[in-house]
Amino acid sequence: MLSLALAGKPNAGKSTFYRAATMADVDVGNYPFTTIDPNRGVTHARTRCPCLDREERCGNCEDGVRYVPVELLDVAGLVPGAHEGRGLGNQFLDTLTDADAILAVLDAAGGTDAEGEPVEIGTYDPVEEADFVEAELEQWLAGIIERNWETVVRKSRSPDFDIDEALTEMLTGFGATEYDVAASLRALEYPDDPQQWTDEDRERLARDVRERTKPIVLVANKADVAPPENVERLREEDKPVIPSTADGELALRTAAESGVVSYHPGDDDFQVVGDVSDAQREGLETIREVMSEHGGTGVQQAINTAVYDVLDMVTAYPVENETKWTDGTGETLPDAFLLPRGSTPKDLAYAVHTDIGEGYLHAVDARSKRRIAEDYELEEGDVIKIVSTAS
Repeated sequence: MLSLALAGKPNAGKSTFYRAATMADVDVGNYPFTTIDPNRGVTHARTRCPCLDREERCGNCEDGVRYVPVELLDVAGLVPGAHEGRGLGNQFLDTLTDADAILAVLDAAGGTDAEGEPVEIGTYDPVEEADFVEAELEQWLAGIIERNWETVVRKSRSPDFDIDEALTEMLTGFGATEYDVAASLRALEYPDDPQQWTDEDRERLARDVRERTKPIVLVANKADVAPPENVERLREEDKPVIPSTADGELALRTAAESGVVSYHPGDDDFQVVGDVSDAQREGLETIREVMSEHGGTGVQQAINTAVYDVLDMVTAYPVENETKWTDGTGETLPDAFLLPRGSTPKDLAYAVHTDIGEGYLHAVDARSKRRIAEDYELEEGDVIKIVSTAS
């Protein structure tokens, strides 16, 4: 399963975001290190369900809105110097190696300082946080490379030493693939002799590997109480920036579960359908104003930005019956898989099950009912019948 991680300083709203995105019970408190052990839960990317192209809904979506499972990690708050072990830094950074992308949750209201301690709203500059997670990750990775460099130097004395192989072996433990490391090494100029590498060489390598393996989306949280200029200045950053109110999303999802409002995560508005007090209505209208300004609460938008824009994934739907779009039990569009853009039907077959991938024969586009080439690149919303010796 694709994995996203929430990162940021204490009290920025990570645990509230996590709870809103997963509806899991976690500690939420206004004190540093509310989260000690990492929370792992399931959230969802939102997309258009292919059943909208048919007369009836599939039963696995919400009025044509499909939610595809994604793992979400919430780990301990990050403080300056985490890469040196401050706070729970090493534990935090180790956990991030599992993530495909990072949602860096910022306190856009400027109501907490660099350590996550509460201050008056607007007195701390959230732009100071924009590069914080990135910098800590890169310095942490550079430290790992430096600590293991003597091993690389010793290996270089062997007549069959290959520096690319040695660096790949080291960096795949960070969550990088062999392809990622190879791409980084192609992009950089460096000495063949590891004894000639400088700190700057190692830092450049750490930065490039981080950019390829841990892309970052900035979540400008607490946008409902943030000075507007804070959000606008954050939008000028060179990363995707999503204004968010995790508190608002949590309130809406809780109200929807209670039947008070009609709301699907990621909607830009909601309807009050149950009885509410004057105070509750006033609170809901405040949330509506923020949603109107930013196109939603930002929680679902941040997840979708990471999945579909930054990681560039597509959603594909394997079926056994290309006419009815059903599986072997007659269920319509039962499964949805997130795959990197450029994936082929055979990649989808492997995603379903290794045996189906190994026995792959061909695939059929369920819309056209035509066989598709093995090198066909899957597109968002494709419905595919896989023919395999293992089917």
